[in-house]
Amino acid sequence: MNVPVVPNAGKREAENRIRARRQRGNNLIEFSLIVPWYIFLFVGALDSGFFAYGLIASQEAAREGALYCASLSSASPCADSSNSTQCGYALDQLRMMPNVGSALTSCGTSTTVTAAAPVAVSTATITTAPASVALPGTAVTVVYLTPNLIPIPGMFPGQVTITRIVKMCFTG
Repeated sequence: MNVPVVPNAGKREAENRIRARRQRGNNLIEFSLIVPWYIFLFVGALDSGFFAYGLIASQEAAREGALYCASLSSASPCADSSNSTQCGYALDQLRMMPNVGSALTSCGTSTTVTAAAPVAVSTATITTAPASVALPGTAVTVVYLTPNLIPIPGMFPGQVTITRIVKMCFTG
């Protein structure tokens, strides 16, 4: 039995090996071009999560502080101090944030926040209530300075100040 001779069979095998080597090189180049974008998306999602948690936690902190202040009588409303009960509620809600942690034990009492004091809580008594509500109330403002986020143009400028105000009527 005669085996057919294929002209240039060795040449085809050599070309196939070269083509396979080039394909591996192309895969490595494509991988190196795509990986930075995946890292950027991952870090952006992580920062968005920190920002969203800061929004939710500061809203909850203001709500808890307003609920506490509303449980007092209108004759003895909440007083602003760096160690007030409403400050404690705000710090409890924001404990999981990296720049608050367990070391921070007091709040600022104005709307000015710094890196050393990233949480400020202030209260105000509302003397004129809407017509639908018979009792006056209280308003608690929580101002929170987020940790340094990665600056993403158009989304996050770096550090963001979050302000949340909650108003509640006195119950007692």
